[in-house]
Amino acid sequence: MAERFKLTIVTPDREFYSDDADMVEFNTTEGEIGIYQGHAPLTVIVKPGILTITQGETVKNAALHAGFVQILPEEVTILAEIIEWPSEIDTQRAEAARERAENRLKDRSHIDVARAEAALMRSIARINAAKLQ
Repeated sequence: MAERFKLTIVTPDREFYSDDADMVEFNTTEGEIGIYQGHAPLTVIVKPGILTITQGETVKNAALHAGFVQILPEEVTILAEIIEWPSEIDTQRAEAARERAENRLKDRSHIDVARAEAALMRSIARINAAKLQ
């Protein structure tokens, strides 16, 4: 069994997760990252996508949208703007948000492209996480 580290995930509204983990995986602005106990200290910025927590044979997934991560050898802390378990996701609302973002991106003349792209990534993360339920 791999050595575990303390994983804490907090949002402005709640403590989302606090337990030991064997590994955690998520997207950063620099690419995908997987963290085990003993990882070199690092701070990264979250990019929308699926967060995967592994505890032995148990794997938990969530839609992680934005935030910062502090990685230390014995502890990982995720300060998330928004994170949702698949059971918390309204799939119809996520699909509607995806369609709105795609439509905005088709007509780039009067929109904030970066904001529309971020909305699209968040909706896709929600849709993909909901499928893992």
